[in-house]
Amino acid sequence: MNADFRELSSNSIRFWERSRIVYNLILGLIVVAYFIAGLPESSENISVDGILGFLLLAIIANVLFCAAYIPDIFAQLSAFRGIWIRFRWILFTIGLIFSAIITRWISITSFGLLRN
Repeated sequence: MNADFRELSSNSIRFWERSRIVYNLILGLIVVAYFIAGLPESSENISVDGILGFLLLAIIANVLFCAAYIPDIFAQLSAFRGIWIRFRWILFTIGLIFSAIITRWISITSFGLLRN
């Protein structure tokens, strides 16, 4: 069982850490796109506190990304491992869409794109 768990956890790390690169790139592109869309007002909103706030949010997003390990390893320990391995990208996609929506909303509000 110990070697099996090692193999499953290694498989999980391999998939999710490669996916984390895509996750961070897409979320970063969203922030940059809304920053550019908000120019010149968005550049006026840049401050040390704002940058630290975005850094904190990026860290939180990556900590929450780690939640995917729980269902992934659980599903790999089940009899449905083969099916799960083929379709776990769906969990990644759902999480990415959810995170992208939150990132978009924060970016819009941070860069002054919400017009009253």
